[in-house]
Amino acid sequence: MSWTRRNFVALAAGAPLAASQGSGKPSLCIFSKHMANLNYEQLGKVSREMGFDGVDLTVRAKSHVLPERAEEDMPQAVEAIRSHGVTVPMITTNILRPDEPTTRPILSTASRLKIPLYKPGYWLYRTPAVLDTIQQVKKATEGLVQMGKEYGIVSGFHNHSGNYVGTAIWDLRDIIKDLDPAWIGYYFDPAHATIEGGSFNWILSARIALPRLKMVALKDFYWEKSGGRWRVKWCPLGEGMVDWGRFFTMLAESRFTGPISLHVEYEPADELAAIARDLEFMKAQVAKAYK
Repeated sequence: MSWTRRNFVALAAGAPLAASQGSGKPSLCIFSKHMANLNYEQLGKVSREMGFDGVDLTVRAKSHVLPERAEEDMPQAVEAIRSHGVTVPMITTNILRPDEPTTRPILSTASRLKIPLYKPGYWLYRTPAVLDTIQQVKKATEGLVQMGKEYGIVSGFHNHSGNYVGTAIWDLRDIIKDLDPAWIGYYFDPAHATIEGGSFNWILSARIALPRLKMVALKDFYWEKSGGRWRVKWCPLGEGMVDWGRFFTMLAESRFTGPISLHVEYEPADELAAIARDLEFMKAQVAKAYK
């Protein structure tokens, strides 16, 4: 049950849709974290002028919408963004459990605004109790899926590298395999999958994620040795180790048409110029793969 254009149109009915609607191609979005200095109106205007279809709106601490003000501020943000013909197909949150005080207000407000997708927050592994951590996350996720079903909003679990639950698709699969794929799936990140999986394991991870893929996060990296230690060095799309040609071919073959969120994790001198450059790279990859 991968995310399809039909799902998107059904859940986002009434909202301004991207120009790419009906094209059978993904919706290209900007992660609003990278336009943090812009107000809601500017965020919509600049995103439209740059050529994005949508905005991946942050609803978390120190972001465009603070969790405790979701009911007041999210409608204002979404209205301003949509007024420029830009969609809000997803929000990025730090939600971990259904009983947190801001969980229900965020999800209910997103539902009212017909935002179809959200990304929950990150759990950290407690070692050596790895399996205990997975069971704890599984229980919390079951509750979030039930609440998501109540409000009609789908969760996408992000595979973040490092000491995060989700560092490998295997742990996410164990957590969500028995949950309704209509309401939870993967927010797949090929860069983080490559960091943890090298030249081939990321492909296996992608194959597992594709049947219930909801959203995609894009960034690029390479390994750099600094101070005698290897570390991840973020870089512009196409300049790192991610096999973009193969990844976008896999997306096209699976007929994925959900949101792709651009992340600019490196530190360019001119962030807007870097965003524009990475967007052109995204468009070129989509045009080549989605013929």
